[in-house]
Amino acid sequence: MTRTQPSASPTPSRAWRAIAALTLSLVLAPVAMADEPTANTATPAAAAAPAAPASAAPAPAAGTVAPADAPAAVDPSVEALVEDTSLGMAHDLSPWGMYKNADVVVKAVMIGLAIASIITWTIWIAKGFELMGAKRRLRGEIALLKKSASLKEASEVSNKEGTLAHTLVHDALEEMRLSANAREKEGIKERVSFRLERLVHASGRTMSSGTGVLATIGSTAPFVGLFGTVWGIMNSFIGIAKTQTTNLAVVAPGIAEALLATALGLVAAIPAVVIYNVFARSIAGYKAQVSDASAQVLLLVSRDLDHQGSDRVAPHMVKVG
Repeated sequence: MTRTQPSASPTPSRAWRAIAALTLSLVLAPVAMADEPTANTATPAAAAAPAAPASAAPAPAAGTVAPADAPAAVDPSVEALVEDTSLGMAHDLSPWGMYKNADVVVKAVMIGLAIASIITWTIWIAKGFELMGAKRRLRGEIALLKKSASLKEASEVSNKEGTLAHTLVHDALEEMRLSANAREKEGIKERVSFRLERLVHASGRTMSSGTGVLATIGSTAPFVGLFGTVWGIMNSFIGIAKTQTTNLAVVAPGIAEALLATALGLVAAIPAVVIYNVFARSIAGYKAQVSDASAQVLLLVSRDLDHQGSDRVAPHMVKVG
């Protein structure tokens, strides 16, 4: 009976399996050891983190997803800096807006300069019409005086009270009446000339009334506006010291408000100076016309005196033969 020997193939198969298992365990062991310290170090870091403030929002429950747009905590100092740097953008930089946001002193300066500007244009309109009307009336009165042959005829022509010709003629007649018994003709002419000269100067002063305000506004308005500018810039620098920031957007509105005062000063001063110079030339021309009227009246006085002299000599003439 032949004995069949068992096959030896199962033994090598088990050996290869054992070797493969050992090799796999050796390969996976370093990977597991590397992952373990990471997990262990993450846990102390999480434990060492500061506890969330009580006012912070609660953590989302397990299984929920935190919203992506959840507001993050903002540092108060950073928020204050953002507010300070945005102060300049919040101001209304129009002229009216700068006036409303200006300091009380700067507002008072602006109001005063605006009133001065209104006064300037009011004087220009009122005095301009007055001067044009006076020149037109005086040209007509001079024409009537030139057509008159005697002082009495001139008084009849210029019989409208309040006119310059009426004042000149009747003042000359009054002096001739008071000097009726005087023998010196030159003395009468001198006194009449003195009276007429006083009337010429008085008419010039009357026409110049009100123009002195223009000179005052023209000379002082720029300095008043400069005072408002200095005051506003001083407040801007005080704001820089309080906010402790050199950002131009913080102080730019205050500086712009201060410079607006200077601009208003120039707006009030420049027209005042120009209008004053125009009135000075016009009033000088008006006084020249008044002097012409006075000279015409003095000419009539001299003619009447000469006629009176001839009338006095005539009765003493003796006819011979």
